[in-house]
Amino acid sequence: MVMKKFINDPNNLTAELLEGMLVAEGDLVKIEQEKLVCRKEEKAQDKVAVVTLGGAGHEPALAGFVGKGMLDISVVGDIFAAPGPGEVLEALKIVNRDAGTLLVILNHAGDVLSATMALEMAEAEGLKNIASVNTHEDIAPGADAPIEDRRGLVGCVPLIKVAGAAAERGWSLEEVLRVANKFNDNMATLAVALKGATHPANGMEIAVLGDDEMEIGMGQHGEAGTGRSKMLSADATTEKMLDRLVEAIKAQAGDKVLLLVNGSGATTLMEMYIVARAAKNFLKSKGIELAVCKVGEILTVQETAGFQFLLAKVDDEILDLWNDSCATPAWRW
Repeated sequence: MVMKKFINDPNNLTAELLEGMLVAEGDLVKIEQEKLVCRKEEKAQDKVAVVTLGGAGHEPALAGFVGKGMLDISVVGDIFAAPGPGEVLEALKIVNRDAGTLLVILNHAGDVLSATMALEMAEAEGLKNIASVNTHEDIAPGADAPIEDRRGLVGCVPLIKVAGAAAERGWSLEEVLRVANKFNDNMATLAVALKGATHPANGMEIAVLGDDEMEIGMGQHGEAGTGRSKMLSADATTEKMLDRLVEAIKAQAGDKVLLLVNGSGATTLMEMYIVARAAKNFLKSKGIELAVCKVGEILTVQETAGFQFLLAKVDDEILDLWNDSCATPAWRW
């Protein structure tokens, strides 16, 4: 695949994209120490801070969700690469407060290593009252696979929305962590890919699929899924994926669910709306209420074609927090 992207020096990709983000979203965010995307209007010190980390190249995630009602800081790594533990530590220092900090970690080896080291360094420096949650909702390896084998995908974003709302309300760290864990324990994600992306720094293809192939379960960096198949229709693909997701979260007739249809970067809104329609019909046939459905590009992988379904079983408390206002570059309501 020939890489055709509007870039300059590949070594400056992250710095330039953050500079451009500041041009467009400077009313909401500011950049500290080159790669820390922070709320411009800082949260009151008596409220819990919410921080996350992750590589660039997945825009709008994760830095696009910094702002009122969501993240206080997103620590940005280079393209598809975790930031270093020192950068995460600096973020924890900036938000250090008696009310406490929640660190949201996606279950990828680099992110987990950096976060673990940063937490150890924070403890050594006397920073206290830091809790963490590890998102691992990808069910491609199996819903009952060991946590270390289950990647963190788009589910981190609605979790941040719910936990961020609780923090904005002034809930204690214990309560913010409780609702984050409740959401984490009741969500599952499954992806499907039609075409892989090229790495914008070096032009490397991160996955290659045939013109008539699709792969359910492919990871966001091209990791192998559950096996390739010939192309299926939107309805057939939706049924195949939601069958597994409904089983994974143990949803039953009468339950309420939240559904995200997350475009991977090169999937049209037309296609996403068509699978959202199919998802609504599938869930209705099972007697499951679709309480929330959000469609669009949330966590992308450059020009990967495909989407992720995030399905979460929700209750009135979670829905109430979800509906709280937020003001970030990517989501505002």
